[in-house]
Amino acid sequence: MIIYPDIEIHKGQCVTLKHGSIAQPQVFEIKPLDAAKKFEQGGAQWLHVVDLDGVFEYHGENSEIIKQIIADSNIPVQVGGGIRSSSSVDWWMDNGASRVVMGTAAVADQRLVEEVCVKYPEKVVVSIDARDGKVVSHGWKNISAFTAMELAKRFERSGVAAIIYTDIDRYDELPESSMANTTQMGTELSCPVISSGTVRNLDDISILSNLPNIFGVVVGWALFNEQVSIEEAVAVGSQKPTVAEFI
Repeated sequence: MIIYPDIEIHKGQCVTLKHGSIAQPQVFEIKPLDAAKKFEQGGAQWLHVVDLDGVFEYHGENSEIIKQIIADSNIPVQVGGGIRSSSSVDWWMDNGASRVVMGTAAVADQRLVEEVCVKYPEKVVVSIDARDGKVVSHGWKNISAFTAMELAKRFERSGVAAIIYTDIDRYDELPESSMANTTQMGTELSCPVISSGTVRNLDDISILSNLPNIFGVVVGWALFNEQVSIEEAVAVGSQKPTVAEFI
């Protein structure tokens, strides 16, 4: 299972968001470029970089920072955040992104996502964030009529490289939350599934590595808050599945 270190950038700084809100981000001292180097040196195989200013439709200069991360990295970088047009996809592909991640566009303009999947085979990842089973978009502000599964299956047929699935109930640490929704997503889809918002410690990574069809996990909060190290995360993610998976 691939560990995708999550570098979320707001106004040029590395941050994480509580409950998806941009109002009071947790800001980290490490610069995005330094974080990228640290994760690569620690054994990461991919980087997952998000322009949060793009997500929330702010005007910023994060694109230049992300371009520099791509240029300085010896591992592939998938880029997300406000990619909602074919010209945006083209721009990131022209500037070295290995894959683009489309979230809001997957709800608001499904035909666009299908078209760029054809234009860039195995280069487009769809990010699906769900609360109470319903897909949300525009930085978790808008609730759609789609279920996570029906949207995932539609884009699976379109040839996406992977589905990033965020179970917001699990992310919010609700008492009744579990890995059940993530397990179902992996079981019912044949395309690779990348889990997001599920990791607080190494045990979570170990559990995910044993779930069917979970090819990767996006880890941000736990890495930046030093709950796990990139070296530990990569080591656990690389372990072979246990017998329990097949029982």
